[in-house]
Parts: sequence; structure tokens; C-alpha cells
Amino acid sequence: MIDNKSFIDGYIEDTKVLIEQKSLGIDLHKKEKQSDGSMLTPYEQARRYANELPNNKKPDWIITCNFGEFIIYDENINKSKRGDTREASSSKLSEMEEYYYLLDFLVDKHQRDIQKETQVSFEAGQIVGRLYDALVKQYLFINEKDNDGNTTDRALKEQQSLNRLCVRLVFCLYAEDSGLFEQKNQFYNYLSSFDTNTLRKGIIDLFKMLDTPIEKRDPYADDVLLAFPYVNGSLFSDDNLTIPKMTDEIRDVLVNHASRDFDWSTISPTIFGAVFESTLNPETRRSGGMHYTSIENIHKVIDPLFLDDLKEELRIIKTRKNKISDIVAEYQEKLASLKFLDPASGSGNFLTETYISLRKLENEAIEFSQVGGQFQMAFDGDLNPIKVSINQFYGIEINDFAVVVAKTALWIAEHQMMKETEKILIGLNDDFLPLHTYANIVEGNALRMNWNDIVDKRDLNYILGNPPFIGYKLQDKKSKERFESFIWKC
Repeated sequence: MIDNKSFIDGYIEDTKVLIEQKSLGIDLHKKEKQSDGSMLTPYEQARRYANELPNNKKPDWIITCNFGEFIIYDENINKSKRGDTREASSSKLSEMEEYYYLLDFLVDKHQRDIQKETQVSFEAGQIVGRLYDALVKQYLFINEKDNDGNTTDRALKEQQSLNRLCVRLVFCLYAEDSGLFEQKNQFYNYLSSFDTNTLRKGIIDLFKMLDTPIEKRDPYADDVLLAFPYVNGSLFSDDNLTIPKMTDEIRDVLVNHASRDFDWSTISPTIFGAVFESTLNPETRRSGGMHYTSIENIHKVIDPLFLDDLKEELRIIKTRKNKISDIVAEYQEKLASLKFLDPASGSGNFLTETYISLRKLENEAIEFSQVGGQFQMAFDGDLNPIKVSINQFYGIEINDFAVVVAKTALWIAEHQMMKETEKILIGLNDDFLPLHTYANIVEGNALRMNWNDIVDKRDLNYILGNPPFIGYKLQDKKSKERFESFIWKC
């Protein structure tokens, strides 16, 4: 029941599905007169109910039904980037045997979310690949070799510049669609104001502004640039980045396909980090492969290692009746005390998925602590009730580009989980920008480094990951020497 006059016909809490049921033969697209005199379609009536629900109960799906027809509205994507177009799927009851999969979300929300995030992340990877292919043709020395056939320093610098340019552009695309850039379509409007000949300078000026603190900016700079926030986090701090001349193709992919036509806010940072690295790794592209550990396989490692026990501990906490706030606070401190190391972190998918999993548990604990007004007792005087931090996660990676991707994936994961907390704690508005410089993922050879220099072994709880081992017979002489040296030290 919403108020004294309005009732929700059906609501499935576990999967956040709201159902508006009509009699057989009622036209689901036709407006009907309501008790207050307004004229609404069944979907509009359901939306009115949904608007009265608290944020953490608002539906992810709305179904309107007249026993003969089902119309399914995905509320996660019901607003396109540039308008207010509703996306819906329709099926007749007589067709349900063929189209039953449309209702999978009713019973398996987690799996449905993973499938959607995976699809969006791979589509994002394809866009990055197109952008990469358009940009790489403009670098003058990227394929340069010396007389011995080795890549020159100049070529290496351009390859690194290309990779970092793509990371920066993707961060801006995500920042725009997720609300980090506060003005709607801010990045798109900025890019589209330049033609092909002036776009390069526009990008250079933007990167410099994103790396300049508000108080240090030129007050006479262009107002459009001044409207962008300070990002920090070292993401935009490299002045040696080489940005090539733009082409009509680059501008079209970046402005129209990447910015205007795609929503980056729902990508999975766990999957996308790996897809991103694979897309922009020349060796991977040449081999035609895309190698990453799936979310499902990551959980085959982390669930029995620690996550199942933490879930069980939270289940027991939720059976308690007294001192809820104290118990939840202790549980959060436990989550926040854990430290993890991936010594071959790649694009950070093990670390990112572990962080997301801990934050989901923390959000569940925070939501439980609000019962009976316990929230005020638990976090009285604490400006930030979130305890789990990306600073609990450490990594070693030999590829410099993968290090940048891993850090960016963790930043995106941190922002997405903060938005989830804001749905639970109405009024929480913890400013995400500027980013805090994140130095716990370091570039280096894990077989040659002292891991204790990265994180003190006395503080470390878990070592996890999926090292890219090569069979001994396939290793070259240098790899065998490194491996044998590592084994000897162990």
C-alpha cells in the first residue's frame, strides 16, 4: 500500500520487480481514469507507485499484465542518454514458452546483473578498440624498430601515450554518464564544440584543467573548461603524453559512438578492466586472444577462501535483537581491516571483484543497522559511514599500462559502490572527486621484488590471483632463470 487510496498489485522484493495487473482484455497502452481524476497508462500508474517507494526499494523492473500480454520495462535503462525513451519487451502469454527467458530476472537477479554487465563491458571494449584503431594510425613512430629489430624508445613512448590517452578518455566518458561530471552531457558538449582541426588542442586543454586544483586555476580561463571538476589521482598528471593529430574518423568514434550513443555508467569494472587491457595490449591483439578471469571463476577462489565465512557472520548478526549498532560497527571494522595482495594483478580484476564483494556486505550491514533507528546510534558524529577502502588492496604488475587500468577499475568500482550506499543512506553525499592518489598497485616483476616492501606481511591477510604461468618447456632462458631464482629465494 502506498497511501490510503493506492495499492501496488505485486512487488517481488528480492529482485525489485513491481507488477501492475489489469483485467483480461484491458489495453496496456491506453490511459485510464484514476481515482484522483488523472489519466494514466498502466505503466504510468506503476511509475507513480514506484516514485513513492524509498530509494533502496525502487524497482529495477516494472511489469504490466492483462493475463494475455506481458510488457516488461527495464528501469535501469529506461532513460536513454539523450532523451526519455522507455525500453520495453512485450510478449503474449501464448508465446511465453518461446520467450520465457525474458522473465529470468524474476528468479535470478545476481546472474541477470552479471550477464548485463558483461554484455555492456564487452560492448564498451569494442568501442575502445575502434577508438584505438583510429588513433594508432596517427602516431608517426609507434611501429619503429632499430637495426636489430627491437622497438625503439620513441616507439615505446608513443605506445604508452596511446594507452594512457585511451584510459583518460574512458574515464571522462564514465565520469559524464555516472554523474562525476555534474553537468549533463558535459564531456559530449565540450567535444562536439570542436571540429577535427581543433579537437586535439581541446583535449590537451581539458586534460590540463582536470589536473589543476580549483584554487590554482586561471580565473580568466574559458568558463566551459572551468566548469569541469578537479580529478587528481595522478590520472591526468603526465605532461609528456603525446597526443596525435585528430581525423574525422577519430572525432566520429569519440564524439558520436563513444560519448553520444553509449552509456558507460553500468559497465562492470571487474570485467571491463580486463577487456580494456586486452583491447589495448598489442601482443594480445596480435594473438587474437582476450584473456581474463571471469567473475564466476574469481568467486570460485574468493568465496571459500574468506567470503563465505563473512557472509555467514553477517547472517548471524542479522538474527540479533540487541546492540545492533555496536555489532554492525565491529563487523565493518573487521571488513576494513582485511588486506589483500595479488602479486600478478594484471588489470586488477581479482582485487576489484573482492573490493566490490566486501562493499556489498558492508552495504547490507549498514542497511540492517538502520532498523529501529539504530543507524544514528551506530554512526553518530561520523561523516563517512563507509569503512571498506580500496587502500586495503595491493598489487604487483609488470606491465605499466595494466597498472593504470587496474587503478582506474578500482576507482570506478569505488564510485559505483558509493552510489549504492547513497540509495540506502538518504542524504549521504560523500564527494568522490578529487580522487585520492592510489599507489598500492605498483609496476614491477613480482619474481624479483620483495613483496614485504609492498605490504607488510604482518598486516597481510590473503594472497590471491591468477598468475600467467607458462610451462617450463615453453619458457625462454631468461624466464627460466627468473623462475629458478624465485624458487631458490622461497
